[in-house]
Amino acid sequence: MERLRPNGCCQRSTAPIWEAWPVSAAFYYTLGMALQFTTSYIEDAVAVFRYYKKLGERAMEQVADEQLFETLDHEANSIAVIVKHMVGNMRSRWVDFLTTDGEKPSRNRDGEFVDPPATRKALLAEWEDGWNCVFGAIEPLTDADLTRKVTIRGEAHSVMQAINRQLAHYPHHVGQIVLLAKHFACDRWQSLSVPRNRSAEFNRKVAAGEASQR
Repeated sequence: MERLRPNGCCQRSTAPIWEAWPVSAAFYYTLGMALQFTTSYIEDAVAVFRYYKKLGERAMEQVADEQLFETLDHEANSIAVIVKHMVGNMRSRWVDFLTTDGEKPSRNRDGEFVDPPATRKALLAEWEDGWNCVFGAIEPLTDADLTRKVTIRGEAHSVMQAINRQLAHYPHHVGQIVLLAKHFACDRWQSLSVPRNRSAEFNRKVAAGEASQR
């Protein structure tokens, strides 16, 4: 069995983005199959990142194009702005992850909250580029790399701390995307977790190895 791997970091191409490579925990999270037991921090971190990437995509699929750019009030961010911010963070944190500071001099964080890409296609292209940066930096690592030192804004982090920092950050924003998408989709919303009144059915699927708890 095989899973999918991105072709490098932040590369735009007309060629297919994905190529087959050996199966790991990430395969099970993203395709809704049973959780694969692992004691590898790196493997599980990649799997969790892939889960939240897919969660965001499944939410954005459920809204109309114009709703990607709508806000709930004048202080709120649209889905498109949240994506732009996430991508800016991903490029800054993960390009040359082990050798340069995670807050790049070229980053314009304030600019991430205005003027997002104008179309769904352009927005999702940015989304893919950002996640390619994440996976391109983390997937080559092994658990032996976790104690190596990197910096973010000059502050020392172990590799483990730097990964944990983003494991908290990206799901936070994906949750915002899901909330907005559910609000806009309203009665058309298709549950991304355990649907109401179907917990017993889901528990049976987990016990049978047909679904993942994450």
